Amino acid sequence: MSTEFRTAAVIGAGTIGLSWTALFAGHGLTVKVTDPRPDLAEAVANALAEFTPHLAAQGLDVAGIAGRVQIAGSVADAVRDADVVQENGPESVEFKKDLFATLVEAAPKHALLLSSSSAIPSTTFTGELADASRVLIGHPFNPPHLIPLVEVVPGERTGEDATQAAVDFYTFLGRVPVVERKEIPGFVGNRLQNALSREAIYLVEQGVVTPEDLDKVMTNSLGIRWATVGPFLGSHLGGGPGGYRHMAEHIGPSMKKMWASLGQPSQTPEETERLVEAVEKAYGSSTYSELAEARDRKQIAVLSALAVSSGAKPRTPAEGRAPLDPPTAASKEEN
Repeated sequence: MSTEFRTAAVIGAGTIGLSWTALFAGHGLTVKVTDPRPDLAEAVANALAEFTPHLAAQGLDVAGIAGRVQIAGSVADAVRDADVVQENGPESVEFKKDLFATLVEAAPKHALLLSSSSAIPSTTFTGELADASRVLIGHPFNPPHLIPLVEVVPGERTGEDATQAAVDFYTFLGRVPVVERKEIPGFVGNRLQNALSREAIYLVEQGVVTPEDLDKVMTNSLGIRWATVGPFLGSHLGGGPGGYRHMAEHIGPSMKKMWASLGQPSQTPEETERLVEAVEKAYGSSTYSELAEARDRKQIAVLSALAVSSGAKPRTPAEGRAPLDPPTAASKEEN
C-alpha cells in the first residue's frame, strides 16, 4: 500500500482541472488526465506552458513538468494507479453519482476521492455508494494553482482519516485548506462571494455606481483589507482597543439597519442585458487573455507580498515532503 501521494488523477480538463494538473505536476506528482474533449492533449500542453511561470514564481522546480503529465483514454485508465483523484466535472448531481460509483470501483482502495464541486455537498451524490468513506469535497477558487484556499468539506459518511488526508495533501501543495464542519450548498466562499455580488449588481442596477467604479471601490478598500485580515479580524481592529465587542455594541445597531436596506436585484432579461453591456463597455477593449494575465500577475504580486510580510519563503517539492498516510476504508456512519 502506498505511503505517499505519488500519482494523481484529474477527471475533467476544463479551467479548474487544467489548473489542478499544473499544480500537481509542479509539486512532483505523476498526473494522469482524462476528459472527452477532442483537443485534450493540446489543451494540457497549452495550460502547462501558460501556468509553469506562475508555479516558478511560487518557488517550485518546474524542470521536466510536462514529462510528469500523461493523457488517459478513460476514467478507469486515469485512476487505476492513483493515490488521489480530483474530479472537476459538471455541477450535476446525477453526473457525480454515476462518476463516483465508477471511481469507487476503479480506483485503488486507498485512493482519496475528491470533488471540486463548487456548490453540491458530497452527501447529495454519495448516498447510493457502497463505500463513501473516501469521498469528500476539495473545492478550490479559480485558478487553484494560484489562489491558496481549498474548502475541505466531508460528507456524512466521510471518514475522519480521509478528511485529515485531504488537509495534508492540500497543505503539501502549498494551499490553505479549511475544513468546514457542516455541509451547506455553495459552501462558505461562494456564499460570501454571491452575497457581495448580489449587492454589487443591485447598486449598478440602481445607477449608484458603474461596474468599473464598483471594482475600484473593492480593490482600493475592502479587497486590500480582507486580503490581509478578513472580515472578522478587520472588524475587531475597527473597534479600536475595545475590539469586536466595541464594534458590535456601538456600530452594530446601524449595521443592522443597513442590512434591512440591502438590495434584491431584479435581474430581468432587460436589466441583465444592461448589466452585461455595462461590463463589456468597461472591459471589452481588452481580450480575455490580456485580462486574465493581468489578474494573475497582480494575484502573484499580492501572494508574494503576503508571504514576505509573514516571514515565509516559497517551498519547493524537495523541502518538507513528509509521507502522507492514505485514508483507510473506515467511515463514520452518522446519518
